[in-house]
Amino acid sequence: MSADGQGTQETHHWFDDDAGPVVRPYAMTRGRTTSPAQHRLDLIAVVVAETRGGDPMADQTLSPEHVDIVELCRERPQSVAELAAEFDLPIGVVRVLIGDLVDEELVHVTRPVPPAELPDESILRDVIDGLRAL
Repeated sequence: MSADGQGTQETHHWFDDDAGPVVRPYAMTRGRTTSPAQHRLDLIAVVVAETRGGDPMADQTLSPEHVDIVELCRERPQSVAELAAEFDLPIGVVRVLIGDLVDEELVHVTRPVPPAELPDESILRDVIDGLRAL
């Protein structure tokens, strides 16, 4: 105790400038490495905030990282890779966090159509030529 009767507790620093935050990725995911929605979450999958979703700030079960992801996706849809880069988190951690948000119906995930599944340009030209011939 100090002379004025107040305790002098040394402030603990939970942030190391060189190492970054002390919280480890497995703590953010509660030790999980997968989520039920994991199979849909490749790097180019796009995360979109649900418009009918509740307020993530009011949900006490969500971590600050969950809330940050929802808020960023409300501004504009983000890919999984963009979210990982924005929050400087490993892809695996971001996939688990997004999976949690999908389960809570706060976001949904869409995948762009792979180029191999798009119709061939020559087929589209043939269709247009056929329609013009009518």
